[in-house]
Amino acid sequence: MKKAIQFGAGNIGRGFIGALLAEAGYHVVFADVNEAVIDKINADGTYTVHVMDVTCREEKITNISGVNSTTDAVLEEITQAEVITTAVGLVVLPRIAPAIAKGITMRMERGITDCLNIIACENAIKASSQLKAAVYEILDEKGKAYADQYVGFPDCSVDRIVPPVKSENFIDVVVENYYEWNVEQASFKGEIPAIKGMNLADNLMAYIERKLFTLNTGHAITSYLGYLKGYHTVDESIGDEKIYETVKAAMQESGAGLIEKYGFDREAHMAYIEKIIGRFRNHYLEDDVARVGREPLRKLSATDRLVKPTMTAVGYGLPVEHLLIGIGAALHYDNAADQQSVELQAKIKENGVRAAFSEISGVTDAAILDKVVEKYDNIKAYL
Repeated sequence: MKKAIQFGAGNIGRGFIGALLAEAGYHVVFADVNEAVIDKINADGTYTVHVMDVTCREEKITNISGVNSTTDAVLEEITQAEVITTAVGLVVLPRIAPAIAKGITMRMERGITDCLNIIACENAIKASSQLKAAVYEILDEKGKAYADQYVGFPDCSVDRIVPPVKSENFIDVVVENYYEWNVEQASFKGEIPAIKGMNLADNLMAYIERKLFTLNTGHAITSYLGYLKGYHTVDESIGDEKIYETVKAAMQESGAGLIEKYGFDREAHMAYIEKIIGRFRNHYLEDDVARVGREPLRKLSATDRLVKPTMTAVGYGLPVEHLLIGIGAALHYDNAADQQSVELQAKIKENGVRAAFSEISGVTDAAILDKVVEKYDNIKAYL
């Protein structure tokens, strides 16, 4: 039977990629450090994905098992797998690289010439390439030559809202109906696996930035403004007319940059924006603004959802007033339970908004820095 390994048995791993792999006929091995989740997966051999949207349904996921990703048992699984996917978070990716490198070495030592494709399904640009770099740092020259021939690392973009909703069975998961999984076709090694729901893409960067500049940008700004206004969930926040108007305008500004960069059809992209905002209104998901807004240092970095769309639009001479409001709101994010938020506020207190933002984002354009400070100082006017 076909085997796939899903590193990360959290909500996204179970509710999105792992579920698609199981439905495509793979035996899915969930690899994680959470012993309670792994034990429950092995005991039950099944869980339920609750699709909560305009219409609701349940999907039973079967033919699964679990393994502790820090033990040698995961190496044997890697020797038998056709596909490896991840949903562990960008920070954790380098931590699973040693196991993957050891598994690749074992495949080489056993003379396995079946191809293995490893797809990092993270909320980041070129996550598979980043994982590949971490794996190749560990492989010796023979291992690298083997991987060059038999191991693919296709980059991808993923899009599905999977909030941490509690259910009676703690491995069941709640998801929205909508999802996208776009995978770079040219980077596969060997025969491309047939997985329903996986879209093979030629121009992956266009898909990545469309999602980053639209869903991620709008989601973040909704959350930061909602947090400042005392809302708890994304649907509550976007239900506020003033927040809605700011978020939509910011997404249109980021969209204008995308249209210039990739030649997207303007009408189609505006319709895509409306679809994304509609997803924010899904009250079934109860998506916590603190969850969506977490790790503000990462979200304010040069390549992420606030600064990159802003600077892309600036590069084409386009307006960015509402994107800058979003940045100003993010700089106000003060959550003692979020370590990056604590660090952010410490930087602002020590160096001031202008210097702190410039350090975090890499932005040196004086006019943009002035406007960020202005939006930060006047943030209450936008709430």
